[in-house]
Amino acid sequence: MAEEVAALSVSIHYDIALAHDDIAGSHAHVDGLVRGGILTTKEGDDLHGALRAVEEEIESGNFRIDPSDEDIHTAVERRVTELVGDTGAKLHTGRSRNDQVATDLRLWTRRALLDVAEGVVAFQETLFERAAAAGVAYLPGYTHLQRAQPVLLSHHLAAHCWALSRDVDRLLASFDRADASPLGAGALAGSSLPLDPDGTATALGFSSRFENSLDAVSDRDFVAEALFDIALLGIHLSRLGEEIVLWSSDEFGFCTLDDAFATGSSMLPQKKNADVAELTRGKSGRLVGNLTGLLVTLKGLPLAYNRDLQEDKEPLFDSVAQMLGILPALRGMFATIRWNTAAMERAADTPGAAAVDIAEFLVRSGIPFRQAHAIVGGLVADAEATGTDLRELIARHELLGEEAARLVDPGTPVTNRTTPGGAGPLVVADQLERLHSTLDAERAEIENRRQLGDRSVS
Repeated sequence: MAEEVAALSVSIHYDIALAHDDIAGSHAHVDGLVRGGILTTKEGDDLHGALRAVEEEIESGNFRIDPSDEDIHTAVERRVTELVGDTGAKLHTGRSRNDQVATDLRLWTRRALLDVAEGVVAFQETLFERAAAAGVAYLPGYTHLQRAQPVLLSHHLAAHCWALSRDVDRLLASFDRADASPLGAGALAGSSLPLDPDGTATALGFSSRFENSLDAVSDRDFVAEALFDIALLGIHLSRLGEEIVLWSSDEFGFCTLDDAFATGSSMLPQKKNADVAELTRGKSGRLVGNLTGLLVTLKGLPLAYNRDLQEDKEPLFDSVAQMLGILPALRGMFATIRWNTAAMERAADTPGAAAVDIAEFLVRSGIPFRQAHAIVGGLVADAEATGTDLRELIARHELLGEEAARLVDPGTPVTNRTTPGGAGPLVVADQLERLHSTLDAERAEIENRRQLGDRSVS
């Protein structure tokens, strides 16, 4: 191989991350070869011993990468052969790097998906704790970044939790679709040797084996799905980060960041910057870019394996690493953030925030909503034009009066939200109970899948 080609194609500097999975796959493959009578029991034992020795060298940092090691697969096989001679040369019997790398990457991806899902649930739990502790504190709810209606702070935090629950659901669904072993598919068409794909799938903790060898070695749907799940999770977290950037500004003043989860300015002594929130917001672009890059790589590929697929690993490794860095930092920021509920409530207590309540008061007296909407809109316009207090105008109106005027009193509008899933105290209390159960269920689903993977050979 020309030096220029080697420089382009060598991947061991990043696919060494697959070492544990490559060795696990090799253990299962060796057992399958022994069951098929292709290797003797003695040869199988020798190969298992060599594989364990190689893994110990890698874990201890004593593994030597040879200039001829193109990737982690050839590096492991080379070292096994050094340890057990000609028997090591039998390790690759009935196997191609095509099904080998697909197996390794599925093993790695399944574990990574659970790691990310676990990090999301841990962050949800922090948000839930802050929501449960928020009590009756309320703030403006916004549409178009304009004050709309007051909502409980607990309701607002829970909204992010429910979005994150969808992310957990997607991550676990992607785990399930990645849960099929490609080992035994060979280069693209299987083998004439008596291999045992079902046995190796079971040994590696997969719930099934591949159905079609061509599809098995070319499929990277599971990588694309993992990248999509993480990109959308990143977008949800970016939205949350944007809120904290706004809320912690002097213009909003809704919260104060703990010094441990904020940064100062290199020039301005008074500054406290929401860098965790900003980096979360910024990294979402990187996550979307990783997804987009892989999709473009995949779109032009014919069946079956093509070397282009080497480009699947770096974006996946990067997206997982970035998300596993973002989540604990966000968790710490939210665990220590201090809410300025007085500022929140002042912003939410503007009379106009109860306008829809006044319209619904009229609806209950039999006035069509569009007419009620126009009446209240006119009152709001009059209050703005004349500088008259809206409450006073409502109290004087012939169709409204003092009973309706009390609806705009501070702290009252948020208590009027009574529909299921709404922002009022009674329904939010019910919502938090269901959210708590959802988080428990998410934990259980992750643990169930962990146990599946833990049945793999070591």
